[in-house]
Amino acid sequence: MAAYSPGLRSLAEGRSASGWPECEKLRILLVDDKTSAIDTFGGALKSAGYSLCHADNGTEALLRCQSDRPHLILLYPSLPDVDGKEHIRQFRKWTSAPIFVISAVDEESEIIACLDLGADYYVKKPIAPGELLARVRAALRKTFGTAQDEVFTAGDLTVNFNRREVFVGHQQVRLTATEYQLLNVMVRHAGVVRTHFQLIHEVWGTTQYQDAVHLLRVTVSNLRRKVASDSLGHIPIVTEPGVGYRLRSDSTCDACARPH
Repeated sequence: MAAYSPGLRSLAEGRSASGWPECEKLRILLVDDKTSAIDTFGGALKSAGYSLCHADNGTEALLRCQSDRPHLILLYPSLPDVDGKEHIRQFRKWTSAPIFVISAVDEESEIIACLDLGADYYVKKPIAPGELLARVRAALRKTFGTAQDEVFTAGDLTVNFNRREVFVGHQQVRLTATEYQLLNVMVRHAGVVRTHFQLIHEVWGTTQYQDAVHLLRVTVSNLRRKVASDSLGHIPIVTEPGVGYRLRSDSTCDACARPH
């Protein structure tokens, strides 16, 4: 992956045959200002083989999200510095990892607001460590899929994630590491617009937005040229002017193209 930092390796590229990322533990970010959550769940998560990072305020949580690139986030929304819903909004600018909101609040309006802002799951307290671990495993299975689920098709475009192969019709397409990473991100959000900012961060991991916009446009242009279908005139990557790009929603994938 010479075209980008090894620390920014895509999850699809770093999977074992079972579909799980290899060479590193799955990272879980626990956001809570009370030691009770660490005491209750920290040991269970570590014993289950996860790498746990912790933040006790909103500022640290966002920094952790940017630097540690967690595969899943457990968020207790009652932090002292930032409203929990604002946490979700900020996280979604940086990551598409599953977000669990763990809260004692049982109001329908609060649950809907958190889910609408980008949380994937709303878990009501109290919850036993065993149940939380089961929910985490289910969410990670859904996110990463399994070996037989890793083929994406869109028109003439086929991406086999396990073999890291891309075809247009019967012709294999050679992509650079950066082009493949960009295609990987877009496949996993097929039908959903990814903003310029989101794509820049997910592919290059940089916060220097203005400096990377031109590079993003060039990479999209090159990728679009390579994956376009000459026979159907089908261009799967669509420009949303002033916003970003999306992969056409008339695409299918057995567990890859889930909107987040």
